[in-house]
Amino acid sequence: MSQRRPLRIGNASGFYGDRFDAVRDMLTGGPLDVLTGDYLAELTMLILGRDRLKTPGLGYARTFLRQLEEALGLAHERGVRIVTNAGGLHPAGLADAVRALAAKTGVPVSVAHVEGDDLSARHEGALTANAYLGGAGITACLRAGADVVVTGRVTDAALVSGPAAWWFDWAPEDHDRLAGAVVAGHVLECGTQATGGNYSFFTAHDVRRPGFPLAEVSEDGSAVITKHPGTGGVVSTGTVTAQLLYETQGARYLGPDVTARLDTVRLTEEGPDRVRVSGVRGEAPPAELKVGVTRLGGWRNEVVFVLTGLDIEAKAQLVRDQLAGVLEGIADARWTLARTDHHDAGTEETASALLRLVVRDPSAERVGRALTSAAVELALGSYPGFHVTAPPGPAQPYGVFTATTVPAAEVPHTAVLPDGTRLPIPPPGPVAGPGPSPVVPPPGPPTAAAPTGPAVPDGPTVRAPLGLLAGARSGDKGGDANVGVWVRGDDATARADEAWAWLCGTLTVDRFRELLPETAPLAVERHVLPGLRALNFTVTGILGDGVASGHRFDPQAKALGEWLRARHLDIPTHLLPPPEGTGP
Repeated sequence: MSQRRPLRIGNASGFYGDRFDAVRDMLTGGPLDVLTGDYLAELTMLILGRDRLKTPGLGYARTFLRQLEEALGLAHERGVRIVTNAGGLHPAGLADAVRALAAKTGVPVSVAHVEGDDLSARHEGALTANAYLGGAGITACLRAGADVVVTGRVTDAALVSGPAAWWFDWAPEDHDRLAGAVVAGHVLECGTQATGGNYSFFTAHDVRRPGFPLAEVSEDGSAVITKHPGTGGVVSTGTVTAQLLYETQGARYLGPDVTARLDTVRLTEEGPDRVRVSGVRGEAPPAELKVGVTRLGGWRNEVVFVLTGLDIEAKAQLVRDQLAGVLEGIADARWTLARTDHHDAGTEETASALLRLVVRDPSAERVGRALTSAAVELALGSYPGFHVTAPPGPAQPYGVFTATTVPAAEVPHTAVLPDGTRLPIPPPGPVAGPGPSPVVPPPGPPTAAAPTGPAVPDGPTVRAPLGLLAGARSGDKGGDANVGVWVRGDDATARADEAWAWLCGTLTVDRFRELLPETAPLAVERHVLPGLRALNFTVTGILGDGVASGHRFDPQAKALGEWLRARHLDIPTHLLPPPEGTGP
C-alpha cells in the first residue's frame, strides 16, 4: 500500500468557553482534513451535571452548537470532518441537535456519536461518573463516513489519535504510531497554549491573539506542530515543550489506546512556526480505564476584607477574633492573608492587603447570608478603614472530583454510526498483565534517568529568579497538581546542555519543597525527561477535593509554575541570558 500524505488536523477549542470564532477561523485560515474541539475538563463535567439536573435533555456544550450554525456549511464546502467531545454527558442529544441544524440549514452531513463512558449508575450518589474512552470509537465513526463525530468523555488526545488511526488505517497494536498521535493530540488539546498562550517567555513574541494549533501527522506517527499562516503567536520548541509538560505525571503517559513514553519524545524546529515531534515510543495500554467522578460536596461562601495601611497583622487578627464565634460548628473555615500592601505606597490600593475567609459546609444555611451578614455587621466596630470587596452573598454549591479505575472490558464503548448501527468497540489488546494504573504512574527507569550532557557546572553564581533560566507550566489533576520545568534556549547550544545539567542536579524534591513551602507537607514526586531537558513534579493533594471545591487561592494550580520561577536560587552566572534577552 502506498504511503498516504500526512493528516492535517487542527484544534478550535481548548475548554468550554474558549474563543467563539476559532471554529470559523480554523476553517477559513488554511487547508484541513479534520477539525477538533475539546470542551471537557473536570470542572466542565460538574457544570454539565448541574445543567442535566435542571434540564434532563441537556448535558452537552451548547456553545459548540452555536458555533456550528455558520461552521457546518464551511466544513462541508471544504471537505473537513469535525470531531468533538462537546457531547459531554449527552452525546446522543448533541448528535440529534446537529442533525436538526443540518436539516434546518440544508447542509447534507452525516452525524455519528460515541457513547458508553457514562458509568453514573455504578456510583451511587454521584453527579457524574465517566470513563475516559480512547479513540477507537471515533475511528469507527469516520470509517463509516461520518462528517461530524460527537463524543462524550474521551481522553483529550483521542480527538487526534482516533482520526489518525482512521486516516492511516492503523491497528490497535501499532503502539509507536498511536503514541506519536497521542503526543500530537496532547499538544493540540489546549488550543493556544501550544502557540504562545500562557507561555513563560511570552515577552519574546506577539501573543496578543495567538492562532490555534494544527498538526501534520505522518504515517509513522511523527507530526509537525504548526498553525495557519498569518495568525498570531508562535510555535517553537519552547511552546511545544510547555504544553507537553502540562497536566502530565510520569514519563509514561497512560491512555486507553496506548501508553506513550514521554521520555522518548524529540523536538526539532524545522522552520518558522514548525516543530517536528518524533521518536515517540509506545507501549500497551493499561487494562483499566480512568473514571472521573463528581459529586455535590456541599456549600461554600467567602468574604474578602480589605486591610489598609499600618498594623496589617493586628487588623487581620482582630477580624479573626470577632468572627470566631460565628464560625463555630462550620465544617471548614480557612483564612488567608495576602500581603499585597507596599511600604509607603503611592496609592490606597497598593497600601492594602486582602484577608480572605472561605467557608464550606454541608448546610447552605450555615454558610449563607447569616454568616456573610455577620461579617458586614462588623463595619462600624472593627479595624480602622473596614470594608469588604463585595456585599454579602448566598452560599453556592461546590463539587468534589475523585478518580478511580474500571476494567476496560467492563465499559460499553460504543460507536453509533450515521445509519444508526451500534458498533461495540472492544478494548485494545493484548495488554501485558493488568498494566499500570492510569491514575498513579508507576516508578521505574524512565523517571529516574540521568541528565545527558556535561556535569553540573560550577563557578561564580548570582542570586536570581529561576525563571531567568527555566520555563514552567503547571495545572491540575483532581486534587493533585503538576509543575513541569524546562531549560530555555536553543537545543543546539552548549549553554543549554550545561543549564539542563544544573537544573537537574539542583532542583531536587527537597529544593522544590523549600522553594514552594505550601508543598512541604505533601507527597512530591520528580520525573526526569532528558529529551525535553525537563523535570516534571507531581504534588499530591495540594488542591484538596479539586477545582470545583475552590478552597485554594489558585484552585487549578495554573500559576504554581510561575511562582516557582519567581523564587531565587544561586545560579551560575555564565548560564544566565543577557539582561536584554527574553529567550525563545
